[in-house]
Amino acid sequence: MKVKQKTHKGAAKRFKITKTGKVMHRSIKLRHLRNVKGKRTTRRLKLMKQLKGKFAVKMKKLLGIK
Repeated sequence: MKVKQKTHKGAAKRFKITKTGKVMHRSIKLRHLRNVKGKRTTRRLKLMKQLKGKFAVKMKKLLGIK
C-alpha cells in the first residue's frame, strides 16, 4: 500500500504555482522600514518573484507537484 504525500502547509502559504508550472514567491525587504525605500522600489518589491533552479524543484515536491 502506497502512502500519499501530504502538502507542506508552510510552503503552500508562501509559494504559488502558476498555470505554466512556475513557482512564485513574495519579495523580501518589504516588512518594515518602508519609508526609507523609494516609491519605485516598493512598487517593484510588491510583485511576485520566480523561484529558479533546484530550490524550485524542491518546492514543487513539497507542494505535491512532480
